[in-house]
Amino acid sequence: MSLTKEVARRRTFAIISHPDAGKTTLTEKLLLFAGAIQIAGSVKARKTNRHASSDWMEIEKQRGISVASSVMQMEYRDCVINLLDTPGHQDFSEDTYRVLTAVDAALMVIDAANGVEPQTIRLLQVCRARNTPIITFVNKLDREVQEPLNLLSEIESHLGMDVIPFSWPVGMARSFGGVFDIRRDRMRVFKSGQERRDQDDEFIPGLNNPVIAERFGEHFVKAHEEIELINAASPDFDQAAFLAGKQTPLFFGSAINNFGVQEVLDALVDLAPPPGPRTAIERDVQPDEPKFSGVVFKIQANMDPMHRDRVAFVRVSSGRFDRGMRLKVSRTGKEIRPNNVVSFLSQRRELLDQAYAGDIIGIPNHGILQLGDVLTEGETLQFTGLPFFAPELFQGVEVKDPLRTKQLRTGLTQLGEEGAIQVFRPEAAGGTLLLGAVGQLQFEVVAHRLKTEYGVDARLMPSRYNMARWITSDDPKALRKFMNANAANIAYDVVDAVAFLASSPAQLRVAQELYPDIRFHAMREHAGQVFN
Repeated sequence: MSLTKEVARRRTFAIISHPDAGKTTLTEKLLLFAGAIQIAGSVKARKTNRHASSDWMEIEKQRGISVASSVMQMEYRDCVINLLDTPGHQDFSEDTYRVLTAVDAALMVIDAANGVEPQTIRLLQVCRARNTPIITFVNKLDREVQEPLNLLSEIESHLGMDVIPFSWPVGMARSFGGVFDIRRDRMRVFKSGQERRDQDDEFIPGLNNPVIAERFGEHFVKAHEEIELINAASPDFDQAAFLAGKQTPLFFGSAINNFGVQEVLDALVDLAPPPGPRTAIERDVQPDEPKFSGVVFKIQANMDPMHRDRVAFVRVSSGRFDRGMRLKVSRTGKEIRPNNVVSFLSQRRELLDQAYAGDIIGIPNHGILQLGDVLTEGETLQFTGLPFFAPELFQGVEVKDPLRTKQLRTGLTQLGEEGAIQVFRPEAAGGTLLLGAVGQLQFEVVAHRLKTEYGVDARLMPSRYNMARWITSDDPKALRKFMNANAANIAYDVVDAVAFLASSPAQLRVAQELYPDIRFHAMREHAGQVFN
């Protein structure tokens, strides 16, 4: 099959939501319906050791939450689907933001009882900034939920785009009868059950079919009126508007009961775009260019605790990857020849021989690759948009057993390279290492992982700092003068980018006023590149 045809088969998307909206459950059911797994693991099935395929860390299994992004590849209807499950909890939003740079579409999951929640809004803003096409799935219709018209209005107001219902619910909770497929003019009758499949479903054709009205009574009468109102008021679905991030198709269902999953899976194949051009500083890179390029958007340590491995997740941006091919790391100019490259089904990995633009591949490495690194067949490229945000919470970290100091530094270096936490090394000699985080839960996860993965019992301590800004200047002498005058507040992050740590906004303002030649940045990209 030609390179162009292989690229056209790819669909690469992320699932995003607020915590507990059912995102990981929906991920499981998409895998089930695509035939990638035979039985879905419930994140709540504590007594049976069945956990979500996408949750592989020990702490995830204990808490029933996702704290790291997972990658899963599957084939469905002659398409290769790369599905990225992201943490819903806001404390891990940085990981999610970086994942969103590696996808061509997003599937947004909304809890039908709670509507659009704060973390969903933040993730939507990232998608909107990148014009990422969004498919929307309203979950948990088998429970007491908001009126669907109210949900529709709420989603439209938060998204700032037209919402086009592809299906509509008939009843809710105990009265939930199913969903009416507006485009196919048929009703899919609801049946509960976590292991039921699409072929078991019952369909009744026709919006005006008296059989449906007789069977579902007032609930269908109400749904019928709402569908007619929607058909009259909503614009037609426009594929170009969807791809431009101006329309979102809307689906309803119950992921826990495998209901409404089939429509979402089909929509991902039919509507979501294949890989498109990727922007580098030097030029736009087309997906069907003959030469390989790819960018490291995630690094995960200890996916296999027995081997203490570090895997770089690479989004293939162009061309074809062949196992053992010579690749250049644009940042360092070094050449690598990866032979143990893998594809993923969460922590389950398989050696792969080839991959194409849109695919996510894993390259085991020992510190050679960093977040944001670009791999090519020789050309020097630097892709943009992989963010690190200035942390808002800080804690000092020390090891309880001084003999484990080396293991502490190794662990923090690797976790810092992942982006799981930001690690700052004070310029002042003998200064305690500092951890910087966006959310409090990051500290708990890092302490847990240090203990279970590195054998380090760490002590976390309060810090006087509560904000950081990376600093740059066009005048190297001015930068050194600032660093000397503020040595107690200067630290280096994991890629040796220089940061100014402040105890208050007032302290930061004073520094900005006294040193106009210094630029203070709230965000940096990879390899120390910083932006306002």
